[in-house]
Amino acid sequence: MFTNKKVLVIGTGISGVAASRLLLDYDNEVILYDSNEKVDADKLRDMFMPQSSVKCITGAIDDELLKSVEVAVLSPGVPLDIPIVVDLKNQGVEIIGEIELGFLVEKGEVVGITGTNGKTTTTTLMGEIMKRHLGEERTFVVGNIGNPYTEEAQSTREDTVTVAEISSFQLETTRTFKPKVSAILNITPDHLNRHHTMEGYIEAKERIAAFQNKDNVCVLNFENIYTKDFGERTTARPVYFSSQRALKDGYFYRDGYIFKSVNGNETRLLNTDTDMNLVGECNIENVMAAIAMAEAMDVPMETILATIKDFTAVEHRIEYSGTKNGVDYYNDSKGTNPDAAIQGIKAMKKPCVLIGGGYDKQSEFDEWIEAFDGKVKALVLIGQTKEKIAACARKHGFNDIYMCETFEECLKLCTELAKPGDAVLLSPACASWGMFDNYEERGRIFKEYVASLE
Repeated sequence: MFTNKKVLVIGTGISGVAASRLLLDYDNEVILYDSNEKVDADKLRDMFMPQSSVKCITGAIDDELLKSVEVAVLSPGVPLDIPIVVDLKNQGVEIIGEIELGFLVEKGEVVGITGTNGKTTTTTLMGEIMKRHLGEERTFVVGNIGNPYTEEAQSTREDTVTVAEISSFQLETTRTFKPKVSAILNITPDHLNRHHTMEGYIEAKERIAAFQNKDNVCVLNFENIYTKDFGERTTARPVYFSSQRALKDGYFYRDGYIFKSVNGNETRLLNTDTDMNLVGECNIENVMAAIAMAEAMDVPMETILATIKDFTAVEHRIEYSGTKNGVDYYNDSKGTNPDAAIQGIKAMKKPCVLIGGGYDKQSEFDEWIEAFDGKVKALVLIGQTKEKIAACARKHGFNDIYMCETFEECLKLCTELAKPGDAVLLSPACASWGMFDNYEERGRIFKEYVASLE
């Protein structure tokens, strides 16, 4: 970990504030910066101890001050190609992110989890497995899941394990990050407005294993073309899971059971109907990935399976929210891209009224519409993408489409359209930005509405 450096932290959210506090503890000169002039610099300053030397700047920043910066720490939401970051790179400033900063002071072992979909569920489950195995005081769950790595890293010890959910944004700025066990759950098109090309997005995801070696494990989805290909190139030892076929070596699903196979010798581990509280093929894959990672961390299978049996759905991910007037309601607000939303539809056992739409991340919706497959009886659209999605749906012959201007109007309409024996599914295939602060707020409002129904 570096000390006595002039460090510019760009981004004033929870990760930026946590990174600043960590840097101050190592006697660095810290400048916390946000280009949004509406952010109150005085309120930012109040988030630190009165004696803290942090300097908080919003809006414009002095060119001479920028020239004196030695290290820049980027929050996940800060792209690498904006002018201030490009200028810092050109003047030779070391650019890192909050995950890399946390790893620089990490003392224990690390499990790193990424993927387009399933990260939060798998990370939460893996965290619960490690807590049952090691105890809560020796387990940290951090990263994109909402708890900044830099907030916990100094508390780690040689006998602790950090389980980290890591997004492609966070992986772009890693330089030495080396988990003992990593996982890439899947890769499907997402965040192309940030990464610009699919190749750039894939490259960011693969960075989770960039510094691993043959003594480390990388858990990969055998059924995903990108992760399967990466398994042939990674410097780590690949361990596969599959929801579609039996594997000679690895973990797989067949006829309602999850199996482990070693050189073709199969062991049945659990019944996915009676031993899991999670629903859907996506969650079967998440569970297999967690089993593979936990075994790689030397957790006894008895502990792993006991944790899985107790584990319930993560909030906002195909979360059962209640039954009102014979209609089941499911909150899948975390379905922020088409592939994630496909998993939500697949998990439905009843005809459903589907809520879609939101912020446009330059996604294509054809595969999502095709996945309706007779399960979706009505599509209720909101947000920036509603016209784009409606055109795509009509192209595929789906015409039961309704447009709403507000979320409240949408929820009321869904209640009118759904009949006893149906389901209402919030699984928007889009980000929440523009109408909500985040997907959590969108899901919370949905659940509050369901709770208010008579």
